[in-house]
Amino acid sequence: MGIREDIDAVLERDPAARNAFEALLCYPGLHAVWAHRWNHRLWNLGLKTLARFGSHVARFWTGIEIHPAARIGRRFFIDHGMGVVIGETTVVGDDVTIYQQVTLGGTGKRRHKRHPTLEDGVIVGAGAKVLGNITIGRRSQVGSGSVVVKDVPPDCTVVGIPGRIIIQDGQRLEQSESTTMLPAPSSSPDDFSAKAP
Repeated sequence: MGIREDIDAVLERDPAARNAFEALLCYPGLHAVWAHRWNHRLWNLGLKTLARFGSHVARFWTGIEIHPAARIGRRFFIDHGMGVVIGETTVVGDDVTIYQQVTLGGTGKRRHKRHPTLEDGVIVGAGAKVLGNITIGRRSQVGSGSVVVKDVPPDCTVVGIPGRIIIQDGQRLEQSESTTMLPAPSSSPDDFSAKAP
């Protein structure tokens, strides 16, 4: 997980990035990822308060909040980045791209896996909220402003509130076929779906 690899990811995915030096100096998403890697090491060494403080400092400087326990893969690119929040039990695969104001958030207050998993190659558009212990499958895309609270298979495009699959395996779904991603209401107070409108 080298610095050069991270810079190359910026240059490959952002047409506004003109050169490596500019990426190094002017991309807060890059700085936030590097800070997270350091804080994640501290967390794993048991220096949890120091790791949390480090993530707080990184948030102050970048506008991006990544919990030090979150697991982040290679070539993770946060474009623009302001307002991004990545929760404690989040798992992000390789070659994932997210944009500003994205929340990878938790549901409930139990100490268990309560944040999403983004598999390799996922793209999450600006302002999207991906909530709960769900999985967004490989190469899937979440549209800007969407709210997703249920698993998404690989190679899908999800849009809307609640999120619904509109493209699966390269085929556009008809309106009647599109799958609503909001789970049915539940009586469990710890279940996010119980609070869903």
